[in-house]
Parts: sequence; C-alpha cells; structure tokens
Amino acid sequence: MNRVEDISKNAKAASINALKLSENIKNEALMAISQALINNKDEILEANKLDLIQAEKLLNNNQISQSMYNRLKLDENKLRDMIQGVIDISKLEDPVNKILWEKEIAKGITLKKVSCPIGVIGVIFEARPDVISQISSLAVKSSNAVILKGGAEAINTNGKIFEIISDALTSVKDFPLNMVNLIYSREDVNEMLKADKYIDLIIPRGSNLLVKFIKENTKIPVLGHSDGVCHIFIDEYADIDKAIKICIDAKCQYPSACNSVETILIHKNIKDSVYDKLVDALQVSGVKINLNVEDWHKEYGDKIVSIKIVDSIDEAINHINTYGSGHTDSIITENSENAERFMLYTDSSGVYQNISTRFADGFRYGFGAEVGISTNKTHARGPVGLEGLTIYKYKLYGNGDIVEDFTSGKRQFYK
Repeated sequence: MNRVEDISKNAKAASINALKLSENIKNEALMAISQALINNKDEILEANKLDLIQAEKLLNNNQISQSMYNRLKLDENKLRDMIQGVIDISKLEDPVNKILWEKEIAKGITLKKVSCPIGVIGVIFEARPDVISQISSLAVKSSNAVILKGGAEAINTNGKIFEIISDALTSVKDFPLNMVNLIYSREDVNEMLKADKYIDLIIPRGSNLLVKFIKENTKIPVLGHSDGVCHIFIDEYADIDKAIKICIDAKCQYPSACNSVETILIHKNIKDSVYDKLVDALQVSGVKINLNVEDWHKEYGDKIVSIKIVDSIDEAINHINTYGSGHTDSIITENSENAERFMLYTDSSGVYQNISTRFADGFRYGFGAEVGISTNKTHARGPVGLEGLTIYKYKLYGNGDIVEDFTSGKRQFYK
C-alpha cells in the first residue's frame, strides 16, 4: 500500500468514527482551530513570505499569472477573515442527522430521509492557502474527512496552516485522528485519483486544465467548475448609474476571482446612454476594453472586459447560454418581467438582478465559507457550503413487516 492509499484508508476510517461526533465536540474543534490560528498568525505570515519570494520569481518569468500571485498573498486582513470564517462555521446549524422529511408509507412502517456526511472528500486547489482553513472547518462541521492538495507555489504556507490545524484537532478529546490530511506532490494527486475505494468526492479549485485533467483521470465523482465566464446584461430598462456602479464592482473589486464579470452585454436601445459612460468609468478604474474578441468564452482573471451590443434580452440570454460557464450572471433592469425572464432562461448556478456577480460566494450567502462553486447539475450547485457537503440516506422503521403481505393483497401502502 502506497502512502496516499494509506492516508485515504485512514481518512475513510476517520469518517466512520466522525458519525458519532456531537455538535458540541465539532464546535469545540472549530474554536480550537480558530484560537490556534490567532496564536500563530506571525508564523503563518512568515511562511507566506517564503512562498511569495519564490512566486515573485515565477511571476517575473511568466510561469504564474498576476492573479495567481494575488491569490497566494496573505495579509492581516485575509488572516482576520480566515479566522472569522472558522468562527462563523461553528455558529451554523449542524447539517448532519437532520430529518429532511418523513412519512408513514403503510400502517406501522415509517420512512425517513435523513442528512448524512458524504464521507471522504479530496480537494485539489491552487494558490489560495486560506482554502485549507475554510475546507477543514467545513469538513469538521459536516463530519467529513478531507484530503487536501494545494499548489506547490504555496507549499510553506499550506504546510504551516495544516500543521496548526492538525495540532489543534489533536488537542480535542474524542475527535478522530486523520480527519484532515495534506498531500504535496503531483504524484500524490495521481495516486489520490485512483483511490476510489476510499474517497467519495473530488473537488478541484483551479484552472480549466486542472479540472479537465482530474475529470479525465478518475472514477471518483467530481464536483466543481472549470472556469468563471460571468456576464452582466444591461437591459433597456436599466438604471444607468446603478449599472455602471455594479459593473465597476464586478470587474474591479477583485479581478482575479472566478465571479468577476468578463463580458458586459448592452441592449441596443440603451447604448447611446450608457456605452461611453461605462467605458470611461472602466478605463478610469484601469480596465482594458477588449475590442477584438476572438473567444467569447474567455476568463481574463484580470482588469480586462469584453463588451457586446445585443438586439434583445433573448439574444443576451442566448449569448450567455452559448459562451458562459454556468457560473453567475446578472441582469441590470427595473423591469420585473425582464428580470424574471432572464432568471428563468439563463442556465447558470447563480442568476442575479441589479447586483454584482461578486456576491457569488459562500461567505456572502451566509454559509460561513465554501469548498468552491459548483456548476454541476447533480447534488450541489453554486457556492458549496455545509449543506453541499452532506448527502442523505433513507431510514425505514417497521415491526416484522414483509413484502409478501403487500403483494398478496393482505396489506396496502398508503396513497
């Protein structure tokens, strides 16, 4: 048995032991993590500095993008948010062992649908070291074991945060060992993708190439999104000032985020009123307008945006459904019928009215944090928080009941 298979096997055992965890113990574990992160902030920042020194060399040699470098960097504000995220998760309702519905299907026979953990989740991510605390905390609260693989560019920061979290969990009485695990190399990833005997779900957070590679090289179900080609459609009934403010936020607030807007669609009837003002505002904010679009399915991850004039709301919807990534798309309009039409027919995990696409985030949805954004149409969609890390089982309660009584007509199911 190789090292990763051994880790996966132990994680599976831990996930079974985690089924008995009370909400109090899980919250105790989360508070231990948050306090440990507070106590070791300086060590985390020092580790991050080491990664940034190496990352700057990679950036200068065009081996990583500016957006990846930005995601890698930790500061006091990011650390504060990271710690607060752990605390917020501790305050959320336990998502496990909730009765989703129940019914008596025949006299004396009761069926219940009950939430339960998925089991063992493998998460592969690039750059952002704060992902470790987010996902570890969500896994703890949802009673899932997790195997994490961060990018080599963040090896020092990831290792330090993992060490702090591991020590914190070890200090909590009755908390299972091996619930949170970290692997390091590409070889480890290849082995993890083979561990379908132990791992129940893989969640990739990174580039299109990463997600494609994972989907093509594992039998394990994969949850996630390959890219974030988000749109804003400025309808003919839009409030112009509102539209410009939202577009600026959606592009400039954090350009490298997957929920940053990449294409702005403008209804032809409002072009003369909004186009020049919008372009001027974007350019003042340092945004480059792509005037020669060769690929409308383009995630820039930078201060670049495409603009297109469309003849109708239906053309806007068709454009998004053709070139978008099913992530998040917003309409700016004061017309409620157009807003509902857009939301009904736009095939994305998040459809908005008069609000920035940057709101597509588990923390902003009140989930505490997220393991990622899913554009899948099975199990979980959109920002995946605690609820998305649970599945369900059916519990059937009887008293010596047999099917023969029903097939023979002695007994009947309730209608």
